[in-house]
Amino acid sequence: MKILVTGTAGFIGSFLALKLIQRGDEVIGLDCINDYYDVNIKYGRLKRAGINTYNIEYNKIIQSDKYENYRFIKLNLEDRENLESLFKAEKFDKVCNLAAQAGVRYSLVNPYAYIDSNIVGFINILECSRHNDIKHLAYASSSSVYGLNESMPFSTSDNVDHPISLYAASKKGNELMAHTYSYLFNLPTTGLRFFTVYGPWGRPDMALFLFTKAILEERAIDVFNYGEMLRDFTYIDDIVEGITRVIDNIPTPNPNWSGKNPDPHSSKAPYKIYNIGNNNPVRLMDFISAIEEEIGKVATKNMLPLQAGDVPSTYANVDDLIEELDYKPNTPIKVGIKNFVSWYREFYNI
Repeated sequence: MKILVTGTAGFIGSFLALKLIQRGDEVIGLDCINDYYDVNIKYGRLKRAGINTYNIEYNKIIQSDKYENYRFIKLNLEDRENLESLFKAEKFDKVCNLAAQAGVRYSLVNPYAYIDSNIVGFINILECSRHNDIKHLAYASSSSVYGLNESMPFSTSDNVDHPISLYAASKKGNELMAHTYSYLFNLPTTGLRFFTVYGPWGRPDMALFLFTKAILEERAIDVFNYGEMLRDFTYIDDIVEGITRVIDNIPTPNPNWSGKNPDPHSSKAPYKIYNIGNNNPVRLMDFISAIEEEIGKVATKNMLPLQAGDVPSTYANVDDLIEELDYKPNTPIKVGIKNFVSWYREFYNI
């Protein structure tokens, strides 16, 4: 297949691109390489796939030095004209949209970034997919859409009408927009609600990165909600395996859907939503203990209240993933943390 993967300088997108390349798909990666966090990490991810980061120019396709079936383009999703030209020229079979402005806390201080990337950018992806005969559009949603829902584990059939951050609202908006296009234009779409992704090459604004950096530098770590947090930490390899299976599994309409069915997340449209999570929530304090054990140091802890936009617990129901795609994430937390700390020490030469 020929697949467009957006967000390939990002954490999940860089791993997905490598997996698709290595299994033989022709892949074009796209990213705007913004400075939301250290661009050196983004460049490092691109270099893993053979992209010469000294040659990157806006709207110029670069051939990988390592993989003949991989090319990269620096482009903003908001750039409708050039995005349309890319779709017309390359004639993709499928699209996986992982590009987005990430982060719950950042959405409290820079809301416009989320509208530009996650709403305007996503409608451009939908329009390009509609007009270029894309066989399947998979896209990143988020576990944050569950918002104030306290029913555990979170199921895709749960109500998600109570988001508590603009980031979450933008992701719920993506799901609604995708359903509309699936129904009106018969465009198969699948949304992926990711649960706390972690692992090597992860984002510097995520807990594992922040904790590891602070402990190694012998600084105190901030522990929110006084440590009373549960997170369904999901290892990057498990996330990517789930995405790959979703890309290969094109959703079909359920003509019997009425809203009264026991399967409310199906639809008359070719539309689907999956949770991708470890299905095994971990106490935040246990997570911190595992990091301390791997590093060999105990952290000083600043115990703080719950931050605005955060939820105390996440826990994924992955029954659909198991039943329909024969897959369940299963990497143990200690294995994932060990791999991250090893990468961190190597990347920063510690």
